[in-house]
Amino acid sequence: MSTGTIELAERRAQLEAAREALTGFGEALSTASAAELTDVLALVDTVAALASAARVAVAVEATGRGEVAGGEVAAWLRENAPSLRQGGAAAVARIALEVSAAGSGLTRRDPDPSGPVGQVWVAVRDGWLDAGTGCAVLREVERLRPMLHDEALPTVTDALVDLAATSGTTEMRRLRPALIARYGHDGELDDLHARLACAARLSSPRIESGDLTEYQLAMTPEQAATLEAALGPLSAPAPNPETGEADLRPAGQRRVEALTELCLAAGSAAAATDLGAAATLHVTIALADLQAGTGAGEVLDTVADGTLLSAETLRRLACDAALIPHVLGSDDQPLTIGRVLRLFTRAQRRHLGLRDRRCTFPGCTAPAAWARAHHVRHWVDGGATDVANAALLCQRHHTTVHRRRLWAEVRQRPDQHGHYVTWDLTDGSYDRALAALSPPQAEPHVA
Repeated sequence: MSTGTIELAERRAQLEAAREALTGFGEALSTASAAELTDVLALVDTVAALASAARVAVAVEATGRGEVAGGEVAAWLRENAPSLRQGGAAAVARIALEVSAAGSGLTRRDPDPSGPVGQVWVAVRDGWLDAGTGCAVLREVERLRPMLHDEALPTVTDALVDLAATSGTTEMRRLRPALIARYGHDGELDDLHARLACAARLSSPRIESGDLTEYQLAMTPEQAATLEAALGPLSAPAPNPETGEADLRPAGQRRVEALTELCLAAGSAAAATDLGAAATLHVTIALADLQAGTGAGEVLDTVADGTLLSAETLRRLACDAALIPHVLGSDDQPLTIGRVLRLFTRAQRRHLGLRDRRCTFPGCTAPAAWARAHHVRHWVDGGATDVANAALLCQRHHTTVHRRRLWAEVRQRPDQHGHYVTWDLTDGSYDRALAALSPPQAEPHVA
């Protein structure tokens, strides 16, 4: 007994010395070299991890003796370890209670080291895991336990402890399917995925005109793998080797544009009529705005009711979507319900695929299957729905052509590079070409 008291007294003196050394520690770092900073950081980190482990050990001792129990443990910790008032008291309390409850024999506070609690306790006690991470491992073990063979539980717990210690709890959770596949009961992984299917969901859109529309999406592993396999080729950065233009789109923008591309392709493939429209939109728009390409149209008859789309966006959609304009007069009175804007037929699209082979924008290698037929002279400006007025464009460059208002020359025979379409990449080339061909405001087709 006296030996333990002396040992504790010595350790307490060392702790007080460490406290004194760490007080105002930052003031001594200004003269440190880079190598010294690295070494000191590693030492401080080790001391901090061991101090955290010692704090849990104190809680385990107090709980095992019955000095404090149950829901009182967290409150006792917050009172006597003020830093835990910022968070973490619950995790320390749970570890203390779990270790005390799992203890056996005369040393009630030493649980079986081959069981999950004992394995986690050894890692926490030795400073490999903090209390919060230890709790996360125990939660994961309890979640996995019904799915696993009993004899595999120690191996699985060790794997989780090691992964959590080196990579954190997120990576630990990602290991779940592999552990179930290797150590689980027959068919357990299939059952898990079947249960996940009920929780998979795509929310209705949260729509605000003039702002981003938000969705919430949760998918099963199979669904996510399928989506990512399809998004991968479409969402990779695509610098233009011909023009030298870098792809500056953020990853999130590339991914959402790739998803839109997939939806458009699916809509085109599933179209039952010869129009082959990727989407059908009803919009209201003022006659003057439709003629001048200004203002905005309002979407009707979908969950997206009330969303405003610019006139220029409607011009772009007119290339590839079944667009029905409900044209309004000067007093917002309905004048007429326009017919579905005429789109390129499937035969015409097949011809364009054979002719252009790919997106016609300089330097783009997107295949014809990913592209859509664009009216070089816009349909609302009197452009014919004819292959002589058409060029294949991928979604990205279709948007670029409309945004920058670009014009193209369509030849009957290919040039020396085998191209039928040559783009004028100077901004506003469309407007200059249109002015040379006809009056700037062509009569809109709104039968």
